[in-house]
Amino acid sequence: MGRLDNFKANVRRAYEASRASARAKREQEERERHEADQPLPEPAEPAEPVHHSTSSRDDVDVPYGLRIGAAWAWRVIVLGITLIYLLQFLGKISIVIVPVLIAMLLAALLAPAVRWLNRIHVHRSLATAIVVLVGLAAVAGTLTLVINQFVNGLPDLTKNAAEGVQQIQTWLKNGPLHLTDAQMGSAIDSVTKSITTNKEALTTGAITTATTVFEVLSGLFLVIFTLFFFLRDGRVIWRFLLRLVPGQAREPLDRAGVSAWATLGAYVRATVLVAFIDAVGIGIALAALRVPFALPLAALVFLGAFIPIVGATLSGAVAVLVALVTNGPLTALLVLAAVIAIQQIEGHLLQPLIMGRAVAIHPLAVILGIAAGVVLAGIVGALIAVPLIAVLNTAIRQLAGRPQPEPDSVIVKAPPAPAA
Repeated sequence: MGRLDNFKANVRRAYEASRASARAKREQEERERHEADQPLPEPAEPAEPVHHSTSSRDDVDVPYGLRIGAAWAWRVIVLGITLIYLLQFLGKISIVIVPVLIAMLLAALLAPAVRWLNRIHVHRSLATAIVVLVGLAAVAGTLTLVINQFVNGLPDLTKNAAEGVQQIQTWLKNGPLHLTDAQMGSAIDSVTKSITTNKEALTTGAITTATTVFEVLSGLFLVIFTLFFFLRDGRVIWRFLLRLVPGQAREPLDRAGVSAWATLGAYVRATVLVAFIDAVGIGIALAALRVPFALPLAALVFLGAFIPIVGATLSGAVAVLVALVTNGPLTALLVLAAVIAIQQIEGHLLQPLIMGRAVAIHPLAVILGIAAGVVLAGIVGALIAVPLIAVLNTAIRQLAGRPQPEPDSVIVKAPPAPAA
């Protein structure tokens, strides 16, 4: 019986398997017949390529160049608006910003003296105080000498100026212009009317003189106070500022900041040396030609030399004008020749020799920087524009992995002569 049951079970399984196979084959035939009755689907269009610079398929219809230009445009607009508001904010606190910038320039100039006193075992606070006091004494003594000479020579200058104006009037009448007394009288009346019209503005300016004096005195105090702490605690202040940035950015920023500060020091020291040489040269020429105010004019040339290219030209023009009024056209021409010669020596010898490659800036960048500085901050802007460009140039090169040459080696030797 057991074998019979197994046989029946095997037959049943074989029968069910054959039925399942026949059922699957019948379903497959019906499915194929149904698909044959359906219309064939149209071939799908190939998908449009989506560039990696697009975030949606709609952007594909916009040319790639236009997409990139638009992306740059809105970012530049955002940066421009941010810069405008930043400049407005700095303008409102300029009474604080300007003294701090001047103190920074002076600190870059005087820092080597403090380091030298430290090396001979003078306490840092005492060394800083000595350097600041000696600097103030030198500035005060020079200003006193210049002002005394100016006050003593002012009567003669007024007399010579009146004679010079008379000579100019005579030349206008008898020279190539042949102006009549009526035409010159009309020009004088026009100037007088302009002064009368702006009398209220001039009076307002006189009333605000007290405020200006207060701002100057407060700015001077802030310069001295800030200079002292820059010289004494400069590195401590820099480390505190570095702690405000993310940790991974501290080391590269530290390198860039140290290189930028070295460049600023090299620039300021070289500028002072060039300005001193210019002032001495023009001062000797003025004294030899017996032009009044030789020392005040030399001091003006010294200050003007801190504004590259433009400052020396303007201060030299003032010296020529004073020589014209006081000593006549021949002396003025000789002073002009001396000014041009000294500027040529400065541009072709002193600047390459003293400045060196560490703070070398293209003349176009200098002119554009000074122009932008004058527009944004007047004389102070012109004063700080070039050192700011030099510092940014060094810092950006350092961050980009292209370090500048060592600024300490700028006063070494002249650049090599070109090969024959």
